[in-house]
Amino acid sequence: MDVVWENRALLWIGLKYTFKLFAVVVVLGTVLGTLFGIGLLYGNKVIRAVLRAYVDVLRGIPLIVTIFLVFYGPVAYGVDLSPFQSIVMALSVFSAAHMAEIVRGGISSIPAGQMDAAKSLGLTFRQRILGVIMPQAAPIMMGPWTNLAVDIFKSTSLAILVSQADFLFSVQKRATAKGHYMEFYIAAIIVYFTCCFVISRAGAWATRRMRVGIAS
Repeated sequence: MDVVWENRALLWIGLKYTFKLFAVVVVLGTVLGTLFGIGLLYGNKVIRAVLRAYVDVLRGIPLIVTIFLVFYGPVAYGVDLSPFQSIVMALSVFSAAHMAEIVRGGISSIPAGQMDAAKSLGLTFRQRILGVIMPQAAPIMMGPWTNLAVDIFKSTSLAILVSQADFLFSVQKRATAKGHYMEFYIAAIIVYFTCCFVISRAGAWATRRMRVGIAS
């Protein structure tokens, strides 16, 4: 593995890009998915119908199709997105669809009486959601959200499809240049597994800390 170590600086550049892409997509996907999940439950009929169609379609098609659609589609209508913007948008709308179902399921698991009680206290809808419902639903959603975060990190490798210099792209370029494919791809496996394992363990720790009765 000496050849891999010798090229660590170039691989690190690609890995930093992957971390950046992951961070942006996790934030956007989580925020959008949370709003969409709330809309699925409390929106009017039109909003619920639109969001349901969005969630079902995005969850029902391969991610690679979404990436190509976002990358090539806007150009046909004169919208010029950078490759980074395209991959961020594709991964974000895809993850938001999954996050919406996580939020919908988490909130639905909270007894309806909680919302009624908060409403009887005169709390606004925003106060009821943010102050009463979401704190109770968060521990329930944390596990599925962690799985989604792991999937997002692995999905960042698809940035190579639009020629983005992510970690996998850097690995492929150096493997081709040096002719040591096995060594570089084994290194890629180790890095992806390590990062996903860390995300998984961090999510499990957060879930335990969020449970009722666990000291903060």
